[in-house]
Amino acid sequence: MLEGLIVLERSGAPLPEQIYRAIGDAARAGRLREGVVLPSSRQMAAGLGISRNSVNAAYELLRADGVIAVRAGAAPQIVARAKLEAAHIEGAGDGLGLSKRGEALARDLRKWTGGRNGGQLEPGAPDEALFPADLWARCLRRVARQKFGPAANYDQVEGLPRLKVALADHLTRHRGVSATADQVIIVPSIQAGLSLVTNCLTDPGDAGFVESPGYFGARTAFAGAQLVTRALEVDDQGANPSALAGSAARLVYVTPSHHYPTGARMNLQRRMDLLDAARREGAIVLEDDYDSEFMWQGRAIAALQGISRGGEVIYLGTTAKSLLPGLRLAYMVVPEDLAVPLRQAQRNLGLRVNIHAQAAYAELIESGALVTHLRRIARTYEERGRLLVQTLRARLGDAIEIAMPMGGLQTVMGLADGTDDAKIAARLAKEGFETPALSSYCAGVKRTGLVVGFADATEKRVGRFADLLEGLIV
Repeated sequence: MLEGLIVLERSGAPLPEQIYRAIGDAARAGRLREGVVLPSSRQMAAGLGISRNSVNAAYELLRADGVIAVRAGAAPQIVARAKLEAAHIEGAGDGLGLSKRGEALARDLRKWTGGRNGGQLEPGAPDEALFPADLWARCLRRVARQKFGPAANYDQVEGLPRLKVALADHLTRHRGVSATADQVIIVPSIQAGLSLVTNCLTDPGDAGFVESPGYFGARTAFAGAQLVTRALEVDDQGANPSALAGSAARLVYVTPSHHYPTGARMNLQRRMDLLDAARREGAIVLEDDYDSEFMWQGRAIAALQGISRGGEVIYLGTTAKSLLPGLRLAYMVVPEDLAVPLRQAQRNLGLRVNIHAQAAYAELIESGALVTHLRRIARTYEERGRLLVQTLRARLGDAIEIAMPMGGLQTVMGLADGTDDAKIAARLAKEGFETPALSSYCAGVKRTGLVVGFADATEKRVGRFADLLEGLIV
């Protein structure tokens, strides 16, 4: 009766599970109809050459799943499972679909023709080979032996007190941030922080400003919160805050110390104008201190949050470039009156960071090893940025416009007006280069070019990139 239905694989899943699946699938497909009597566990075990316990375990699973009925003194019988299954499945997909908020959250605003495939010369992607693996491993071994008390369970979701203290001190000394430990919130990423803030501080239909060209993550967070997103145009002096006048803006996202992706710095006058405009409009400024660790031309500019006199700035930073994006470790410094409600919202949303990663990062900061590591990799990235720029200038000449970056992990290579940069980016993506079109970053006035990373730049890689570009634009 069951010949061909049960074929056991001795090296496969547990035997009871194999029997359970074989009989269950056959019943649902109608190959074993309602009322069919199955062999006793003794007969089944003898026929399959296995222990009776395995058959009994399978039968118990089938009984619990409603596939068979087992009565004392009677052999197991197939029940009307197929009919029940069909009734349950029929129309089961009706009405399924995303809500309006879900549709907004699921939108891909990057519009990179080549996709995000982790290709070569990808902007914003650090070189994994520069990660201080041995140092990090030693820190992890030490902290893994520690006891964390409340943080090991469900308390201190906003971050380990030790790390919050270390970060408040580090950011005050190195970035001019004005912060106490209570104002620091540890989150998995800048993107997570932006999503937390937008959902807590805005309502659908509120106005939010992002730089153009600018960071996709901010646009994604604003879209997910169903904000009306507007553009702050960026030039060589950084974002121009003049568009804020009379806008009733609720949030303004900027990267003033090192604009992403162009690398421009916002001058002091614009910084002051931005803060004044935010106060007038009742807006919160989201300051992403992007790439501030890697500034090798001139001195790093103090954080906008530090020169603010009110509570209109939320500061965001991350280890994604200094260590690795995969560590999922970032932080915010929030105004005092927002700290408690944002911490509660963080708990409600489950945006918690691994406690061992937090403790290891605190050790790096406290020991001074983080600053030493940053200096070392900054020199390496400067050399690679110089290699990229000098090679492309020498090979492509007036066909491109490219300047030596002041810092960071990427630069913009300008192309002639009218060039289809998306098409060029797509061609390069097919050859393994993830260098997106500058136009895809623009929410306002369109600009053409490519955003080119140099964290993984080598002579061979840059040379091949230049060869491809010569065939596409020269």
